[in-house]
Amino acid sequence: MRVAIDVGGTFTDLVAVGAGGTVALKVATTPRAPERGVLAALEALAERGVPLASIERIAHATTIATNALLGQMHLELPRVVFVTTAGFRDVIEIGRQNRSAVYDLFVTRPKPLVAREDRIGVAERMDFRGEPLVELDGAEIARVVEAVRARDPGAIAIGLLHAYANDAHERRIEAALAAALPGVPIARSSVVNPEYREYERFSTTVVNAALLPIVRRYLDDLRAALTARGVRAPLYVMRSDGGMTRADAAASQPAAMIESGPAGGTIAAAALARRLGIADVLAFDMGGTTAKAGTIADGRVQLANEFEAAGGTHSGRSIKGSGYPVRFPFVDLAEISAGGGTIAFVDDGGSLRVGPLSAGADPGPACYGRAANATVTDANVVLGRLNPTHLLGGTFPIDAARSRAAIATLANAIGASVEATAAGIVTLVDAQMAKVLRIVTVERGLDPRAFTLVAFGGNGALHACALADDLGIARILVPARPGLFSADGLLAADLRASYAAPVLRPCTDLDAAELAGIFAPLEARASDDVRAQGADGTTVALAREADARYRGQSFELTLPCDGDPRGIATAFHDAHERRYGYAARAEVVELVNVRAIATATFAGPDPERGQPASPHGSADATRQVYLDGAYRPIPLHARADLGDARTIDGPALIEQYDAVTYVAPGWSARVRGTELELTR
Repeated sequence: MRVAIDVGGTFTDLVAVGAGGTVALKVATTPRAPERGVLAALEALAERGVPLASIERIAHATTIATNALLGQMHLELPRVVFVTTAGFRDVIEIGRQNRSAVYDLFVTRPKPLVAREDRIGVAERMDFRGEPLVELDGAEIARVVEAVRARDPGAIAIGLLHAYANDAHERRIEAALAAALPGVPIARSSVVNPEYREYERFSTTVVNAALLPIVRRYLDDLRAALTARGVRAPLYVMRSDGGMTRADAAASQPAAMIESGPAGGTIAAAALARRLGIADVLAFDMGGTTAKAGTIADGRVQLANEFEAAGGTHSGRSIKGSGYPVRFPFVDLAEISAGGGTIAFVDDGGSLRVGPLSAGADPGPACYGRAANATVTDANVVLGRLNPTHLLGGTFPIDAARSRAAIATLANAIGASVEATAAGIVTLVDAQMAKVLRIVTVERGLDPRAFTLVAFGGNGALHACALADDLGIARILVPARPGLFSADGLLAADLRASYAAPVLRPCTDLDAAELAGIFAPLEARASDDVRAQGADGTTVALAREADARYRGQSFELTLPCDGDPRGIATAFHDAHERRYGYAARAEVVELVNVRAIATATFAGPDPERGQPASPHGSADATRQVYLDGAYRPIPLHARADLGDARTIDGPALIEQYDAVTYVAPGWSARVRGTELELTR
């Protein structure tokens, strides 16, 4: 068996695939102890008759790193000591002077992860070419070691000026600290992020150091718990860029897995698009806590090379200056607090609002029986779009009366009926989610009407038609297991390793042979990395990327690199024109960084993936659904009972174990292979 476990905000999803078929299940997430949800999912798998000893690989997505940076209880960050070039200890606090609220005179900046007294300056200096200006001597190293030892750190970060060009001083300090303080994790900037721009490099290194003890402990404890249950399979973790890596590698570079959780669904959507021959896909994931959107354009998952960890968002957009910059490739997603558990309320002005607070997994929506807050899920229960008695094939009870009572409180406050209030909640959350779809399409210069919408997550298929109508999208695909699709993405993901190096030279100063010489060691390291982690050596593929800009610009565009510096310049002009509407073709194009990426599939055959059976197996029936101001009986179908040739005209509901698809009026649905296709 190959097993994928995705820890979400409300449910922990498990998909197990083997020669004997597929097992798919969901268990409640335990937010303060996510490993419990992982183990509960495995115990549920064992109860289905699957021996845990038969598991040959576990793929895992986790939000442990993000939760730690957000200050979750029981995940307290360690005391970090930062060793840097004398005179530069305040760089990580001064930053770029970005203000998260431009007109707020009392704006609060993120609290530095290293206290000022724990930043130690070193008498040393390299220039930007890597030539030493101030040599590092043994006495200075000894002084630094004693200063660090006196602070009893939980982790150490080392970031010296221009270490991307020459890391000799960083390596000497690391060796001395490792010998003096065995067992204390150390993050060195020339390993974590060997690129220029000191603030971003230092910030990435400090974040990595702060997460090292927490992520190592989590993964070590999880592996120990798996071993205690007879699981001998290697554990792999999803990285922020959508690639898989062995748990031990993930533990040494936790900054690379901060966005581990959200990446799986987009990778699954990309695999689905490749299988169906679709070039442009808009991936829409609505779960219990958040809604996320990402794009696959021309068959490529859209990545970005920097994000702000633990930062805030506004209408799905990241707020600059609100978090800690981390320079590592990640799947470019827009995210908003709009899930099934998002709480609706009436504000002081008497208006109905939805979010951003979420009921999460505990206590959850009112219909879960543990709270009285009205949520989006409660609205869908009242409208009849969700089963009024149970979810998950009868294993998860629903109390429709509590949903109605919770929304009645809001209805009384605004002077509307319960049904109209529930419909208003759904309309409001749909409008919010449409914004994130526009962010990753219209605001990136892409026309959403040219895309196929892939809707997944526990609630994605319930709201997909409304969003497609809003954006003018004519085709929706609902995967075989929409509520478990992100876990499917963990099984579809390749092993991935990437290594970067700075160049900082005009393209005209380089020739193809010199550029190939820069790429060669990066490609060798990346290739060796994926092979060492269990890749099938015959499937290793290498790709090259370049970060380029016009000379004098502050930021770069990342584009594929064919090895010809002049080709990079031409590609940059074209990309700049597509992104910003103009190209200064007479200007010098500067090559800032290059990046080698190795991808590979896992060794051994990949078992066939089948569809999970519908556990409720209900015959076609009807349900009373609130539509156009009144309850109407609309067809209710079990997805497992639908044949390929059958077309279902909306309005209709299609139920399965992990999700419900709402086919809105004007839309039609039919099964095509393992996917459900909706068209209008």
